[in-house]
Amino acid sequence: MLLDINLLQYQSKLDIKYKNAEKYIFDIIRKKYMVLTPEEVVRQLILHYLIEEKGYPKNKIRAEKGLEVNTMAKRYDILVFDQALKPLLLVECKSAKVKIDHKVFDQIAHYNMTLKVPYLLVTNGPVNYCSIINQEEKTFRFLKEIPPYDLIK
Repeated sequence: MLLDINLLQYQSKLDIKYKNAEKYIFDIIRKKYMVLTPEEVVRQLILHYLIEEKGYPKNKIRAEKGLEVNTMAKRYDILVFDQALKPLLLVECKSAKVKIDHKVFDQIAHYNMTLKVPYLLVTNGPVNYCSIINQEEKTFRFLKEIPPYDLIK
């Protein structure tokens, strides 16, 4: 189910600077400037949304960290942890030009084979899907909204 989220409302919160003719965007989780790419813009917009709208604490969020999937080194975009520091929500960010299709869902599902998080979110900015996974039954269902942190922590 496609989520109705206006991430562009957070555009004014993005901290962008120029250095040596290159654009950089401030990552609010890693607390440093990153090269501005379309995917990084989406990542920062969804982070603002999760923190400001859904109450996700910054100290429970990690961005762009490595993980091993079937002996291959990969990097997830965003991972949110619960109060006990168990992985809770995995987010896959794409550029707005990238269509959210089965390949994107396959990618996040592949990452989740290692992480086993109950909530998955895929976004390219305008298009957003969130699902809940039942690991035991090996089923999932799409959600009407991203759950607030207080309800799933």
